[in-house]
Amino acid sequence: MEAVIAVIALLFLLFVVLGAYATVRVIGAARRGVDRTISQARRTVEDSTLRARTFTQFGAAGEIAQLRLKLRTSMRATQDALHAGVGEDESLRESLGLFERLSAHGRELDDELKRLETEPDKATLATRLPGLRERTERITGSADSLRWAARDRARRFAEDDLDSLSAQIDVEAGALRHWTTEPDATSSWPDAPAPDAAASGSQTWPGPPRSRPTDEPSRSDITPPGRRPTYPWQKKPRPESTT
Repeated sequence: MEAVIAVIALLFLLFVVLGAYATVRVIGAARRGVDRTISQARRTVEDSTLRARTFTQFGAAGEIAQLRLKLRTSMRATQDALHAGVGEDESLRESLGLFERLSAHGRELDDELKRLETEPDKATLATRLPGLRERTERITGSADSLRWAARDRARRFAEDDLDSLSAQIDVEAGALRHWTTEPDATSSWPDAPAPDAAASGSQTWPGPPRSRPTDEPSRSDITPPGRRPTYPWQKKPRPESTT
């Protein structure tokens, strides 16, 4: 009885632990989903704000908004392209590692541009714009290069697979049209001999019909033999005895 109670207690404890673990996993997944949704919403709002500033603000402030929008758009597009392709092409993991290093410089530049949006000294801001513009061009150029290289690689693989598939389809189509090379039915071998002919041990094959020579007279053209004439010195045949 005590053993049964111990087993039931262990099963109950196991169910409690499994339930707690499942609850923690569900809560963690829900929290990550909420954080992801909040991050996407915040990023969308910030991009919309930057896009509006590029049209409403002029001078250094408007150019800084353009630089931030260009930087964020390029880095996000490259990140999505590499993460989407690394599942099918493992060689992109090295490119993804390089992009992570580039992202550190991109985030640093984006934070610096964000701080300069509220800079009251417009003269100092104007003097620093050429350097910021150059850094933005270098980072976005590297990101665009990685993105287009990954896309060209994926397109090349798709073209190679399409070429191989087209060649296989051509071979299969040719095999399906094999009836055009089948021999004519008139030149087929004769049927097997009948059982009685096979038992006699002889088998004849049909041959081409023999043509009658042109100089051989036909049977109907030969004159039938007539009655021979009798002479006086010939003895008459004796009749056979009936006895």
